[in-house]
Amino acid sequence: MLAARLHVPTNELRMERVPVPEPGPGQVRIAVRAAGVCLSDVHLLDGTLRPAWLKGDTVTLGHEVAGVIDALGAGVDAWTAGQRVLLQAGELDLRGVVLTRGVDYDGGYAEYALASATTVVPIPDGLPFEQACVIPDAVSTPWAAVTTTADTRPGDAAAVWGAGGLGAHAVQLLRLVGAAPVIAIDPLPAARERALTLGADAVLDPADPKLRDTVMDLTDGFGLDVALDLAGVPAVREQALTVLGPAGRLVVVGLAGQPIAIPNDIGLAYFRQSVRGHYGSAPQDVQRLVTLAGRGRLDLSASVSDMLPLADAPAALDRLARKECDPVRLVLVP
Repeated sequence: MLAARLHVPTNELRMERVPVPEPGPGQVRIAVRAAGVCLSDVHLLDGTLRPAWLKGDTVTLGHEVAGVIDALGAGVDAWTAGQRVLLQAGELDLRGVVLTRGVDYDGGYAEYALASATTVVPIPDGLPFEQACVIPDAVSTPWAAVTTTADTRPGDAAAVWGAGGLGAHAVQLLRLVGAAPVIAIDPLPAARERALTLGADAVLDPADPKLRDTVMDLTDGFGLDVALDLAGVPAVREQALTVLGPAGRLVVVGLAGQPIAIPNDIGLAYFRQSVRGHYGSAPQDVQRLVTLAGRGRLDLSASVSDMLPLADAPAALDRLARKECDPVRLVLVP
């Protein structure tokens, strides 16, 4: 079968012919129908991210995967061939270590992929594979950030810095849980326009010298209850801290590998503000999102910016790295 294989020592991505994998005990094999292209895949390719638990030095990329069950390993009786499914983005090993699909073990940039049966989630017939595949990260990560880490409540004033692959979904999800107003902040006019179509009440350019005044006006002078950094830029954190209200929560989702500076600890303490880190999501988050999408409460049709053949995986990663046309998600199709 064809697979996009990352050679970690040299940071080379090669389209290679490899054997079709056979499912072991407790595993299923799926015929991949769609795989999302994530910025973390770009960072694996450029060496910014390195697999921590990979056995060997080569891995098939892809942690956003949907398809059809093709074969069952020994001991698997909860699934049948032909079922439409998506795969959780990772799993716990026997040591309790979180392993990420397409990073620590082979993922879904391939014609077939293996998965532990416990990481398989059924999807309804009405949910297209290309929309379902982005749920395990592009949608579930901001969902968990909004609902769990930020503890967003109806009526909370919230802002999203970075309206790209994760941030565009964060705008939708904040609106879904009742945040008001929902503000999107992005330097790109196209991203701001997209955020408006996805439900933002207001959009701002982070370079606007009146940004703080505007945010305070939009929040009736109170400031933000929730500030989400999806951009992974130190300047974003600094700006967000200036517009937090009492008990406001800054949630860091985007990764910069840089220190976080708190300019005024007195204000942070007096107003009981907090800075919270966030990473990934829990299995139940993915299941809830499948339910919401399947029942029409969450529309992911705008999430798919383009669909490309699997053979074009290197070109897709290059497009995402260059932010060509500012995609939400590019999707590979075997």
